[in-house]
Amino acid sequence: MHVPPWGRERALSQQQLRRGPSRPDPEPHVPHGPRPARLVRWLGGFGCAAAGYAVFQSLIGILPTGIDGESARYAIAVLSGTATAVAAWLSAALLRARYAEDPPAPAGGRPVQDPSPTEPGPLPELFSAAYDTLADQICVVDDPVRGRLTGWSHSLGESGPGRPTSVGTAYGLHIMLDLGMPEGRIGAGDLVDTLWRLRLPDGGWSARSQGSQARPEVTALVLGALARAGASRDRLAAEVAGCATGFTRELDRTGRELTHVVTTVLRGLLRAAPDSDALPLLRDALVEGAVTDPRREHRRCWGYRLAPFHGPPSALHTAQAAVALDRVARVLGENGNARAAREDAVRWLLACPDAPHDACLDLSNLREEVRRPRADDPSRHEVLNVRHFTASWVVRALLTPGAREIAREDGLEEEWRERLHGAASAVWAGQTDGIWTWARDDSGELRRPMWMTYQGLSALRAHAVWVYRRNG
Repeated sequence: MHVPPWGRERALSQQQLRRGPSRPDPEPHVPHGPRPARLVRWLGGFGCAAAGYAVFQSLIGILPTGIDGESARYAIAVLSGTATAVAAWLSAALLRARYAEDPPAPAGGRPVQDPSPTEPGPLPELFSAAYDTLADQICVVDDPVRGRLTGWSHSLGESGPGRPTSVGTAYGLHIMLDLGMPEGRIGAGDLVDTLWRLRLPDGGWSARSQGSQARPEVTALVLGALARAGASRDRLAAEVAGCATGFTRELDRTGRELTHVVTTVLRGLLRAAPDSDALPLLRDALVEGAVTDPRREHRRCWGYRLAPFHGPPSALHTAQAAVALDRVARVLGENGNARAAREDAVRWLLACPDAPHDACLDLSNLREEVRRPRADDPSRHEVLNVRHFTASWVVRALLTPGAREIAREDGLEEEWRERLHGAASAVWAGQTDGIWTWARDDSGELRRPMWMTYQGLSALRAHAVWVYRRNG
């Protein structure tokens, strides 16, 4: 029996991809909300006839033989069975009518209501609550070497004294830019200055578990945030050049083989240096790293690696690739192969066979490890644990202009809406007062990572813009 390459991945690769804590294993499907639709279909179809036949058979067996004539017994049984079938059909029709008038509430507990032109929806409250929490928990530290640092650590509410990090502060800056910073409790200039002060002595940035050597995915994240905040292109240029120069197969083979790392660098450089010579090369590497999935019409999709062994097809990494390819296409244009890969990614996401689409397997959170040899001791490895908020990436991918065009061209607009709204509902369900929580599956500890809150807020904001209708 042929075993696909991803079947051997776990044993042969140093990087490991694991299902996240929200769905450690596929569970039996339990539909959300009331179930009148299924009952209606059962009663209105085979169930009505079955109910009538069951009554008929029961009466034939229990009616006394003293009733004159065998035909009389059959007549009574037939009439009773027919009456039962008609009653079941009428009940189904009543349930159908009531279901049409009062559909079930979506996952997340909020019923769908027509917006009132005089009352705000729940999103402004969520954004306001998120801003208040971030303002209350911002860290301000006077570092003897780097100076005054203002920002956030990797997660909100970490034990011990808080200290701004490159990753936490970059995501916090992204959040503030999305929310618009309604007043001056948080200043974008302070966050920008802090990111420059956290720059490593030799240039670039790294996560706190990566040591003193710059890493391209973190450098690109910071550069993208600085570019959005209005940092000078001239000042960014040297860091962009360093990031691109170090991100080659010879110097960073591990990073160039990981879908997450390549797409992160692509998105960051598109913001900081849209004319960078590295962008076409990274785009081509991403396209060449796609795999085909026989379970979904042999569409091209992505696993977590861009080189053998690729790992199983993943909605998370396919969505990341779709977002990156769509953004590259708008900046650089695209050739036929890149276009076909991007369109296949969207069609692969639309072909999700699981249901319901607010809790399907395609929305399972994932985590992976990025292992690189340490610069000071190549015999040892640094390990970066990366967790992925899958639903937010699916929302982003389905909201790309290219995805909407494909759905219209293929006549799949209904499937597109269903999967988009399902993913958005899953994103909403993961937050409390605008802050998202990740449960560590190995200890039960709850963490509130900055990256997860950014991705949740960004996805809901993009979805709200799409559903906006003038005058309600």
